[in-house]
Amino acid sequence: MSETARIREAVGTEDAATRDVVVVGGGPAGCAAAVFTARYGLDTVVFDRGPSSIRRCGYLENYLGFPAGVDIETFLALAHDHVEQSGGDVVADTVETVERAENGFRVTTVDGRTVHAARVVAAAKYGGDVFLDLDDEAVEVVEYDGEETEQFDADYAERDGSTPLDGFYVAGPLAGVRDQALVAAGHGAEVGCAIVEDVRREAGYWEAVAAYYDWVRREENLTGEWADREHWREYVAEMAPDDVDEATFEQVREEYIDERFAQYLTAEERERRRAEGHARLAEHLDVEADGQSASETGE
Repeated sequence: MSETARIREAVGTEDAATRDVVVVGGGPAGCAAAVFTARYGLDTVVFDRGPSSIRRCGYLENYLGFPAGVDIETFLALAHDHVEQSGGDVVADTVETVERAENGFRVTTVDGRTVHAARVVAAAKYGGDVFLDLDDEAVEVVEYDGEETEQFDADYAERDGSTPLDGFYVAGPLAGVRDQALVAAGHGAEVGCAIVEDVRREAGYWEAVAAYYDWVRREENLTGEWADREHWREYVAEMAPDDVDEATFEQVREEYIDERFAQYLTAEERERRRAEGHARLAEHLDVEADGQSASETGE
């Protein structure tokens, strides 16, 4: 049973709004986490509306891949487009409450949405207050101007974003990560991978094969014994623990091998993706994919 189906069963309706992953905050950290979870096939939604540190930035000058920098509007449009291209949703709404619920969490928004989620990612630097009621250990009491106030504890999460509360993760500056867009995005990606690996473990993947690497390779590098499925079967068998049952072992083994072979791309497929990638980038820029400006093309 999928996580979404399990949650629907728990809340007692097939019509309940359910998600595998809800990400609160659509900046670099939240979007990076969502890209990894959505690409893995987890039903992912990002809620993004309200105050955010990235929207207060005047111009983003130190994000890798933009030699002359990039304006914030274009950067966020690219990030949100990437989430949607990966299979996730980006919703312009503000999360109002996050509560524990059976088999996960119940998330409500300012616009009246209620979503049941197996996992929640806190990725809103200025939205930590909505998570304070989840766990007393997440609350830090600080004194300001002679008064004590509560805030989200930046030391609550582990390095990979996991927390003592199952299914709850923290990404970006809210987790104490350096407040730089590129650093936050990297941490968000790490959190996304951690979520995927937790899902894999719950599906019976043992530690040696639970590790998740979301990347592709050139087909011409798939040579020798590694191009032989039987060799992979022997390789996976060597990594399997003694206590795994036969049915789980066979299922995980074949899924793992399928996953690895699917990572290799032909030259034709790489060229197709190159062209598509350039075209998608051009949709967000004032120039065409071939480098001509809109004025030069008469548009």
